[in-house]
Amino acid sequence: MSLPIISINESERKKIDISKDIGRSCEEYGFFIIKDHNLKTNTIENVRNLSRKFFNLPLEKKMKYHQVGGAGQRGYTPFGIEKAVNSLSPDQKEFWHHGRSNWQKKYIDKMPSNEDVNEIQYFDKTLNDLFKDLDFLGKKILSYISLFLGLKPDWFNNKINQGNSILRLIHYPPKDENSNGLRAGPHEDINLVTLLLGTQQKGLEILDQSNNWIPIKTNSDIIVCNVGDMLERLTNKRLISTTHKVVNPKNTSENNSRYSMPFFIHLNPDFFIETISSCIDDNNPNIFPKGISADDFLNERLKEIKLTK
Repeated sequence: MSLPIISINESERKKIDISKDIGRSCEEYGFFIIKDHNLKTNTIENVRNLSRKFFNLPLEKKMKYHQVGGAGQRGYTPFGIEKAVNSLSPDQKEFWHHGRSNWQKKYIDKMPSNEDVNEIQYFDKTLNDLFKDLDFLGKKILSYISLFLGLKPDWFNNKINQGNSILRLIHYPPKDENSNGLRAGPHEDINLVTLLLGTQQKGLEILDQSNNWIPIKTNSDIIVCNVGDMLERLTNKRLISTTHKVVNPKNTSENNSRYSMPFFIHLNPDFFIETISSCIDDNNPNIFPKGISADDFLNERLKEIKLTK
């Protein structure tokens, strides 16, 4: 299987054609790859370098930024906490979460503030810059999906403008022969759409509809995107949230630290998730007749992956 690589350059392609390519890939694979996204390369590289610097700090310094009781939603989360549903062992990773910095007053109690790292100059500011770029790109991706679903291009705009979106910096260390578990066990994402900034390192695999694990090749020029559970629920499973994992290195030459930077696009906390009417018909009755708020949906899933109790 080869995922389609879709140009989103609107000076060369019609918006409706881009939306059809993305939508069909979301229906068939739950994943798609974009190019010509216009993200600033230097901003991405700056964040990647800051990520390495942070994870190279001694554990006692990193733990200063661990928000106890914060459900891993901001700052540092150490090894041994997050665990994929039904996995026997925690994921072999540590990570940092950076979120929105421009909350409206009514949402202040929904998510904690971002942490800054005193040991690394311009850490918070640089992450803010990348967050803003990815937030803008996420809105553009969702406008294509809206068109594909027969909605207005801006349908998602006022539903994600205060979303609990997260920029995650991940460090998967070299595999220790005494440790159990995968770098990231088989899981689906919670959110609407995930944007994974490219890396040359292997490891990402997705489960196809024949239950085969397919390696996904990435590089620094493309962004791998996937449907999350919130979008699958909104669309009555027309767009599918696909199981994926990050496998351990297969040989000694690949047994190095792996760094990853996914951006999780979330709905506003008070948005009520109900099936979009264009995704319901006589052949596709509503699978989810009972709605749920985005905040409740998120908190239920955070409990499942052991980030909160």
